[in-house]
Amino acid sequence: MDFKVKTIPIATGVVPVVVLNREACAELDFHLGERVKVTNPKNGREVIAVVDFYDNKKLRKDTIALMEEVSALLGIKEGMRVQISREDSPVSLSYIKGKLNGRTLTATEIATIIEDIVKGRITSIEMTYFVSACYAHGLSTSEVIALTRAIVETGEKLDLRASPQEHIYDKHCVGGVAGNRTTMCVIPIIAAYGLKIPKTSSRAITSPAGTADTMEVLAEVSLSAEKLQQVVQSTNACIVWGGALNLAPADDKILRIEHPLSIDTDGLMLASILAKKFSVGSTDILIDIPVAEHAKVKTWSRARLLRKQFTTIGRALGMNIKIILTDGSSPIGNGVGPLLEAIDVLKVLRNDIDAPKDLRAKTILMATELLAMHLGNRKKAQQAVVELLQSGRAYEKFMDIIAAQGKKKLPQLAKFHHTFTAQRKGVVRAINNHDISRMARFCGAPKTKEAGVYLHKKVGDIVQVGDALVTLYANNEQSLDYAKEYYEKNKVYAIQ
Repeated sequence: MDFKVKTIPIATGVVPVVVLNREACAELDFHLGERVKVTNPKNGREVIAVVDFYDNKKLRKDTIALMEEVSALLGIKEGMRVQISREDSPVSLSYIKGKLNGRTLTATEIATIIEDIVKGRITSIEMTYFVSACYAHGLSTSEVIALTRAIVETGEKLDLRASPQEHIYDKHCVGGVAGNRTTMCVIPIIAAYGLKIPKTSSRAITSPAGTADTMEVLAEVSLSAEKLQQVVQSTNACIVWGGALNLAPADDKILRIEHPLSIDTDGLMLASILAKKFSVGSTDILIDIPVAEHAKVKTWSRARLLRKQFTTIGRALGMNIKIILTDGSSPIGNGVGPLLEAIDVLKVLRNDIDAPKDLRAKTILMATELLAMHLGNRKKAQQAVVELLQSGRAYEKFMDIIAAQGKKKLPQLAKFHHTFTAQRKGVVRAINNHDISRMARFCGAPKTKEAGVYLHKKVGDIVQVGDALVTLYANNEQSLDYAKEYYEKNKVYAIQ
């Protein structure tokens, strides 16, 4: 059935929706909420959507109204034509129902679910059932391995090795700590040593900045696979946004379901992280798991369990994984927000006198652990890391990576700012990671790269009455007011 397209600049945010004239639906025997397949005959793209009705005479019988998500997925504009057909429920829904009932899924069943997610055959609501089932019943080791493989197989894969024997290194943090731009410091150190370490990262979803958001302040991060290979060939490294490469697209869709639900499922997290490493051919991976009440991993017992799971599943996938558990109780670095975090990274790599000491210390720790995987000797690894930093070779390599990806001019900090000062003297005993991240997002980060929070005092610092504690940066006064109000209502700094 052929229909003329009318676009509606409204996103449902939950499930793709198409709207048809009620009379046309009656003639075609389409029912409210029924599943249909919409096809763009020009490019062959398909979307599974649900039907809604419209009585207004402005929507003709031969016209279909497409919500924003549907027209974007189809790559279609108003006035063009699409074909629609009735779509039966896919078999993957029966597998999802099985998981809801607590059944362990086979590798074939998981592969079918993931393929249907990528192809758009199941709706966002149906994906929510899958995520909820994984949360309620957990995933076995065999299910996580199958899920990881399925996520990889339904996306693009890169082979950056010059020979089958070459090792590809990677470093990842599971997140939850404000600032903590350690990865951007570690990559050029390892690359300067001569090892290959491509880094593909996600953009921030609930945090004030991801690695890709911060790197985007300094260089282009949306590279093609061909461009990425050129950058890695010339510099041994890259720091790019994985979404531009269509790596693990199913994972991105699942993540969008998890975050609004505040669901944190170990099996899905393991598969998410390892699939993205597997898709770029990583062989040796260092994973940082920060542990703290306000971090993503809240207890040491869960961290130890994750360490065991990462190691087991990585081995099954042919990857050498090393896990380090770290204290995630307070922010790392002074800046929180893309530009402020980029400035911290530059200061560490330039050996500036005012570089954040905690970020530099964690950089050396992480780079040492990763290089020791290659050298087999931690003492030699640490000596090499410190020399690469102090000599400026790591900074030079970072500049090479930036130039190869496409250097950008560093912007100015956001126009509006406000500094909160200490109301009592004492010692900073704690800084709430969650509150710092919330304030940075209220200020506009990560969408506004120049916005964020700057920490003047860190845990252990002595403060006097009137000392600057934190400065907020925003591009408009309303955003700044939201962040200020949040600070005033919450105990962000604990001073005793």
